[in-house]
Amino acid sequence: MGTTFAPGSRETSASSTLASTLASDLREAILAGRMAPGSKLNLDELRTHFGVSLSPLREALSRLTAEGFVTVEEQRGYRVTAVSEANCKEVTRLRAEFEVLALTESIRNGDNEWEARVVGAYHWLAKVDNSTERLRNVQEWERLHRVFHHTLASACGMPLLLQFCGQLHDMFDRYRRLFLAEHPVDKDVPGEHRAMMQAALDRDARKAGNILRQHIERVGDNVLPYVIRGTASRGS
Repeated sequence: MGTTFAPGSRETSASSTLASTLASDLREAILAGRMAPGSKLNLDELRTHFGVSLSPLREALSRLTAEGFVTVEEQRGYRVTAVSEANCKEVTRLRAEFEVLALTESIRNGDNEWEARVVGAYHWLAKVDNSTERLRNVQEWERLHRVFHHTLASACGMPLLLQFCGQLHDMFDRYRRLFLAEHPVDKDVPGEHRAMMQAALDRDARKAGNILRQHIERVGDNVLPYVIRGTASRGS
């Protein structure tokens, strides 16, 4: 007996797929700073820009609200979530705790295939990890950077932990990208990526975790003064 679909299920599926695409595009625009923190989101302008109806757009915004990138204001619509000193500190701390835990468990559980994927992810990231190449291929570097960190954590055996790590990575990247829009690339980053990979392959969970924690916290410390100054100027 063939599978029976409820009436309208194809339309629902198509709408959900469109909402996913919209959420991805809007998330990237927020992360890249093309939609400024605290800015109001005009639904009519977004509908026109993306050429979509209101339903998938609202679904996409609901997803981004759940992820913390968009805020709903009662009777006033949607805004890009504002940045703040407190949020930056919280995201940095949580990312360090969760991602170090995931990396530790990955090193404990990872097999030869995981090792190969870590080496592969590092190889592709290293090709664009020097500052000159990174400036020419910012979007590609961002993608490969996320893949590298995800791959390190991917053998932890805890899907919820991986989900949290991915969300925190994106929230942290929002601050990092806002900072990098006006500041040079940190010269220590490529070396830290290489050291993380080597410690993971050596199955030295303590060393790998310490490098990762320092990597996250140092970037957070670099970004924080910019966030404080930016928050103060926006409030003045």
